[in-house]
Amino acid sequence: MRAIVFSEHGGLEKLQYMEVPQPETSAMDVVIRVMASGCNYNDIWARTGMPGLKVSLPHISGSDVSGVVAEVGEEVSRVNVGDEVIIHPGISCRSCEYCTSGREYFCREFRMYGFQTGTLDEAAALPLVLLTVWQMLGTRAGVKPGHDVLVLGAAGGVGSTAVQVAKLFGARVIATAGNEEKLELARKLGADEVINHSTQDIAEEVRKATHKQGVDIVVEHVGQATWEQSMRSLAWGGTIVTCGATTGYDAKTDLRCVFNKQLNLLGSHQGRKAELVEALKFVKSGQIKPVISTVLPLSQAAEAQRQMEQREVMGKIVLTPSP
Repeated sequence: MRAIVFSEHGGLEKLQYMEVPQPETSAMDVVIRVMASGCNYNDIWARTGMPGLKVSLPHISGSDVSGVVAEVGEEVSRVNVGDEVIIHPGISCRSCEYCTSGREYFCREFRMYGFQTGTLDEAAALPLVLLTVWQMLGTRAGVKPGHDVLVLGAAGGVGSTAVQVAKLFGARVIATAGNEEKLELARKLGADEVINHSTQDIAEEVRKATHKQGVDIVVEHVGQATWEQSMRSLAWGGTIVTCGATTGYDAKTDLRCVFNKQLNLLGSHQGRKAELVEALKFVKSGQIKPVISTVLPLSQAAEAQRQMEQREVMGKIVLTPSP
């Protein structure tokens, strides 16, 4: 079979479209014929290398997968050849105290597929960001009707999903993006207020939109470039929930602000299978919609990553098998 592989960390030129061995099925395994795969920023982090995070080399990226079951092991009973499926994009040890209590995302051995270890195109755009956002807002931050929620980078994969999930929970959404086209997408997804972070001061605009109160929750995934603005945007007792650091991880935090305003700083990483199943119900009902920027053949994975690095994407890029 064909795959995008890199054998050492570096630039886009390290990505190779090449033949790799076909996976073999053991008794408890299922082999999926991949029909589409969503691109995520962790594909870039894996390629460039992140301090303190080891990925196996040579490496095949890709956390979001939709496809058709091609083979099942002899002990598999609930999945059949020909079933259309998406995956829960993570795996844990299944035996520690966290796994056995339904909190597998705290497992010390938890790994994300392809990073550390509607249609099919739309399905491939969903699992990772939907699960991530559902845990961030629903489980970790406890969003409620009437909350004011600030969503950074609202035209990206995480951001576009966060706008929809926050609205689903009855929150008022203030969304940021870098140009008018992206702001218009945020409006269409349900944002009540929008801020152009290229030309406007996020915290000042939030103060205007909230009568100087600040927001209850900030959905952070940008990192260093927006962290101070996110802190300034919070109401007293407010919560920042973060799942990433696209622009860098060395963010400055004024601890006087944290203890004086009694702020909550929450990290969030992936989520439970049950959360993905719950969130997918709202996809089925049409209340959450995948946002696809473009669909490219797998052989153009480098172009997909270039577009993400240059912030040319609205929603997700999906890769499909090359002819």
